Amino acid sequence: MDKLHMRSRDVVGSNVEKIAALFPQCVTERLNKDGKPELAIDFDKLRAELSNEVLDDGEERYQFTWPDKRVASHLANTPTTQTLRPNVNASKDFWNTENLYIEGDNLDVLKVLRENYLGRVKMIYIDPPYNTGNDFIYHDEYSMPDDKYKNKDIDWDGVYEGKAHSIGVGVKSGLFDENGNQLLDHMQRNIESNGRFHTDWLNMIYPRLKVARDLLSDDGVIFISMDDNEANNLKSICDEIFGVRNFLAQVVWERSFSPINLMKHFSPSHDYILVYAKNQEIAKCFGIPRSEEADNRYSNPDNDPRGPWMSSDISVGPAIEANIYPITTPSGRIVEPPAARSWRLSRNAFRERLQDNRIWFGPDGDGVPRIKRFRSELRKTGITPITIWKYTEVDHSQAATQKLAKLFDGKKYFDYPKPVALLKRCLSLYTAQDNCIVLDFFSGSGTFAQAVMELNAEDGGKRKYILVQAPEKMENPANVTLTFETIPQFAEERIRRAGKRIKEEAGLQGLDLDIGFRVLKLDSSNMEDVFYSPEDFNEQNLFNTVDNVKPDRTPLDLLFQVLPELNIELSAKIEEKEVNGKKVFFVDGNYLIATFDTDVNESTVTEIAKMKPLYFVMRDASAANDNVLDNFEQIFRHYSPDTIRKII
Repeated sequence: MDKLHMRSRDVVGSNVEKIAALFPQCVTERLNKDGKPELAIDFDKLRAELSNEVLDDGEERYQFTWPDKRVASHLANTPTTQTLRPNVNASKDFWNTENLYIEGDNLDVLKVLRENYLGRVKMIYIDPPYNTGNDFIYHDEYSMPDDKYKNKDIDWDGVYEGKAHSIGVGVKSGLFDENGNQLLDHMQRNIESNGRFHTDWLNMIYPRLKVARDLLSDDGVIFISMDDNEANNLKSICDEIFGVRNFLAQVVWERSFSPINLMKHFSPSHDYILVYAKNQEIAKCFGIPRSEEADNRYSNPDNDPRGPWMSSDISVGPAIEANIYPITTPSGRIVEPPAARSWRLSRNAFRERLQDNRIWFGPDGDGVPRIKRFRSELRKTGITPITIWKYTEVDHSQAATQKLAKLFDGKKYFDYPKPVALLKRCLSLYTAQDNCIVLDFFSGSGTFAQAVMELNAEDGGKRKYILVQAPEKMENPANVTLTFETIPQFAEERIRRAGKRIKEEAGLQGLDLDIGFRVLKLDSSNMEDVFYSPEDFNEQNLFNTVDNVKPDRTPLDLLFQVLPELNIELSAKIEEKEVNGKKVFFVDGNYLIATFDTDVNESTVTEIAKMKPLYFVMRDASAANDNVLDNFEQIFRHYSPDTIRKII
């Protein structure tokens, strides 16, 4: 029986192993800070393997850098001991839903998700802070204001080793209260007079995007909203993290249509949406669904048996010499391509299409030839999207504000949330109706969840969403009476109201539309001491009786810290049952059976073993007596030898 480590994966160690597999001669040993030997990479040897000419340290090269970039990159790779604790009361349909709403700093949440969602997320959409000087900036440990550096209570060694977490450090620095709610006031915003105005923003977004890339499936795509303030820097970061060749588009969204006359020079009316693929070679765009208006453009004036068609220009520029030739119309008129252009088709290709009745010369046979394109032969994936999205197609910010207020009885709690229609377009372009996972880790007012539910209702899809939002305090843009203390509280209520309305409007009360969500909250580890070392355990003390679980943690808390280590989705189906009077969790049927009850006896262990689970997990302090521990392995070897047994 093995111990679970109860911490996220060591990304650096995993990368060392990958390099060792490719270049074993570049692996060496060194003593770490504790004086213990560990594997390390000899970078001089590695550079020699990767290039015929090694760049000198001072040699000029193309690069994108800023202060603390190396620390930001390191932060993405450090493990976390944080856990996600379930909140059944705040959830909707907790035991049946497959949607997740996670409250907490998104960097630590992403690291936890990396355990069991590595390469599983089909599509990510985020709307991060635009760095306008007024929006919230995530203050990670290494990028606090100067006066915070003097806080003697902050363990900076722990910070740089990734052992301090943002909520804990934030409490000491005054950025968060004891419940993790953000307390940053307007005087602490990231204003332009700050000498680290762009640096702080870059250090915030860089590690989050690095971890997000790990979560994307090989055919996954990420959409990132941004305005002009950091658009150039964001593209440079994405080029580095996702690769220049995986850049798909920089969409221009028309977010407003009325000019602001008080602006001195220009009145901005657009935002950008950067789109990158994990691997653009295999990412599949499903296109924009064809509208009834687009279909009505097709007709069949010559009663072609292949059905309605529309014609398109047969000429193209610049001219190709071989494709400049005369064409005789049915009326006998000879036509040639316009000046500086040629025909799109070669002579042979034109003859083939002419014989197949795919060339149209007009109703009287005297027009310039055009190619017939049949509606029945269009790509089933829809219309290829262009990079300018009009507000008439995907809505605008003011309309989004009004629609959200309508959902809350006319009260305006948020200024300019993203339109649901905008996010539905992003979702529909790269997710099908299958059971895929989609993620928004700057989820704000919860627009993404509503978009997922609406799209699922429209096309019968089974998309599952994960929303992540820091517990920021609600602001009051319209002087309404606030009934929500934090943004997550508001968003959770929005999802409840939107889900109910979607079902009512679509008449789906009896159909399988998941409008629930499972609320999880980021917190410190459930364990008193989570840093286990293999040398700390042997056959005699493997089943120690010391209770290493914090006293305020529930069995359900423990289960949700176990799920990531066993690569089980946090949305997995969970059932609580009694086995010989003990509370036992069944996850995805008998895939995982776990009990964290006390005084577990041999009868309970035997009953569980007879069920032949793939995994069985229990607490090391759960056994009723030493006889249970002595007979534990023997019981499983007899009834279910293939079960993987773990303890915490």
